[in-house]
Amino acid sequence: MIKTPLTRWFDLDSPVFGAPMAGVAGGAMARAVSLGGGLGMIGVGNATEPGWIAEQARLPAESDVSFGIGLMAWVLADHPELLAATIAVQPALVSVSFGDPGPYVGPLHDAGIAVASAVNSHADVDRANDAGVDVLVAQGTEAGGHTGHRATLPLLQEVLAATDRPVLAAGGVATGGGLAAVLVAGAAGAWIGTPLLSCPEGLNTPAARARVRAAGGDHTVLTRAFDVAQGFAWPERWPGRALVNEFTETWHGREDELRGDAAAAERVRAARRDGDLDQAPVYAGESVGLVTGEASATDVVRRLAADAEAALRAVPKLLG
Repeated sequence: MIKTPLTRWFDLDSPVFGAPMAGVAGGAMARAVSLGGGLGMIGVGNATEPGWIAEQARLPAESDVSFGIGLMAWVLADHPELLAATIAVQPALVSVSFGDPGPYVGPLHDAGIAVASAVNSHADVDRANDAGVDVLVAQGTEAGGHTGHRATLPLLQEVLAATDRPVLAAGGVATGGGLAAVLVAGAAGAWIGTPLLSCPEGLNTPAARARVRAAGGDHTVLTRAFDVAQGFAWPERWPGRALVNEFTETWHGREDELRGDAAAAERVRAARRDGDLDQAPVYAGESVGLVTGEASATDVVRRLAADAEAALRAVPKLLG
């Protein structure tokens, strides 16, 4: 069994944390990841109602497994009720990312909750350190969903050199070998999202899961087109990595035009309602080509841990 500072801290069998993917990672996903020995996270989106948090948190709690919740700092500024609802369900870990985590660390610590934050630059690391964040997530541009522009491995090494807190690697980790690689580099675990996109516990649709399984790793795009079309207030520095589709083929790189195109904006909104994946986003990372089958999140986490352990046991052979 692999032991790291974070497996000891959260009493885990595996150094795998499920990314809090809004719209995909609900209570069932968090429970399944935690049952696999990792720590499952529930993703809270920009339109989430506080009652939904309590509803989803009951699922892992009823199975007597630990779980976490992921919040977005830029949303909390106008919706403090989401922080209050999160504290009320007492998760083991709360991530506050995509903005300044500083205002939220104190209330979470006062409630006995550990705090993580995704970092995408050296400035983010400094801000997280100053805020008293407990766990830093070095999120590379290979990651699915909203992310930065730095590659995972160089960013991870820079973060490790700039903090004394445990660091998770996010972006591109989809196999046991990948997990072993970031552990050898110094990470205390991996924060995975794309490998879970085909799991039946997800809140995404069967059609979306099928599209993930059919996609290749070179068929993603880092774009702001979907956010601009829907009028979301996502800060510009965090575009979203999604599968290429008809909408991105038309509008990626033309976001200024998109702002004034009401018809195109309505197409995305309607596509999300109707499940039209040619126009709606399917957020996924560059490791999506490795996701070729449907399996429980519990099994995905267990397989990652077992394969990583085997890869790490083989490392001494390199020194012979």
